[in-house]
Amino acid sequence: MSIRVIVADDQEIVRTGLMMILDAQPDIEVIGQAADGQRAVELARRLRPDVCLFDIRMPVLDGIEATRSLAGPTVEDPLAVIVITTFDLDEYVYAALRAGARGFLLKNAGADLLSQAVHAAANGDALIAPSITARLLGAFTRAGPTAPPVHPIEALTEREEQILTTVARGRTNSEIADQLHISLSTVKSHIASLMAKLGARNRVEIAMWAYETNRIKN
Repeated sequence: MSIRVIVADDQEIVRTGLMMILDAQPDIEVIGQAADGQRAVELARRLRPDVCLFDIRMPVLDGIEATRSLAGPTVEDPLAVIVITTFDLDEYVYAALRAGARGFLLKNAGADLLSQAVHAAANGDALIAPSITARLLGAFTRAGPTAPPVHPIEALTEREEQILTTVARGRTNSEIADQLHISLSTVKSHIASLMAKLGARNRVEIAMWAYETNRIKN
């Protein structure tokens, strides 16, 4: 089954380029495109794609508000949204994460990373450009949480604490497995447990919780 994606960017040449990169992947299919955020939200609600790829700066409705409309905390059946931008600005990053984005990439990330991000989002995972992961999460924390960090419904195990730290540092599941000498399925099981205990919807929210509770020192 192909991963169904919609792409929204107000610059036609950029939008076309992103679509060409994604359509070149054997298991990714672009099923819609939009030049503004409002149209993107309408398309997403009608087509229910597996992944939405949104630029931040768009007319009518920007990428942050579009993300919040489809993936925000109050959305009952959120869609997977990846935010992509030219601007490597912390304020954009944590605004996107607060809005519910499942990934954050720069437009110069390259075809491989873009494909990885789409696959991760479609699988319920999250990917943020490795070059900015630690910095952006640190910036998110310095900005202060909108509410006190949640208390886990059950205490984290020692192994879960280890997994938590690696996730917060932007490690992929494969890297975590190699670092801790455990299987990939075990990593996925621990991350699922962390999500359940923390009430997190994806690994981005797990990472933010780690920073909010000072488990990661910048």
